Amino acid sequence: MRILFVAATGMEVGGFILDFGFRISDSEKKNIFKTSSSATDASNSLLITGVGMVATSFALGKELATNQYDLAINLGIAGSFDRSIALGEVVEVVDDALSELGAEDAESFLPISLMGLGESTFKSSETIANLFKGSKAAAKYKNLKQVRSITVNTVHGEDESIEKIIGRLNPQLESMEGAAFFYACRQAGVPCLQIRAVSNYVEKRNRDNWRIGLAVKNLDTFAIDLLNTFGPPTP
Repeated sequence: MRILFVAATGMEVGGFILDFGFRISDSEKKNIFKTSSSATDASNSLLITGVGMVATSFALGKELATNQYDLAINLGIAGSFDRSIALGEVVEVVDDALSELGAEDAESFLPISLMGLGESTFKSSETIANLFKGSKAAAKYKNLKQVRSITVNTVHGEDESIEKIIGRLNPQLESMEGAAFFYACRQAGVPCLQIRAVSNYVEKRNRDNWRIGLAVKNLDTFAIDLLNTFGPPTP
């Protein structure tokens, strides 16, 4: 299986990069390189897209137009509306929405689907549970939570806007790339899934409450274990 790992920034997958030596394409730095590692796996790649929907869509579209993959995995950190999800916890996003894509109608919001102009909600086409169904590896992922997320240009940090988005979509997480990743993969016909670690709760902006280091550490540990679970590539 040839896998494309996708992240918005190198910071989010720093440990993952160090442990494996596959091809890395950094869209922000506009270069492609291979890390040196005894575990070099030329069949897998890591794409750093840059932050946000536009950067993700362009970089991923370009990559998938020139290279073929059996699976794409989006890795990243996220904010959580759901306080039952612990800071640092790794979860699987199976439903993601472009929450700002639509129109205001007085006090109401019209999603683009109601306007007859397209879609704003996308789902993963693959899941961890399905990938390892029936195998011994399935047990290690049985407690991985599957969650709903929204993708935004402006992360929420004000009480009124947080209350409104919860009332309208009731998301558990928010990121700046997830739904764009799902969309690009669907358009290219590439099976995809999204894994995120919670770095903060969605609330009035307070960096003292963030746990980015813990989230990145747990995300990278999960990704390394996941790649090892897939095993060596088929020659």
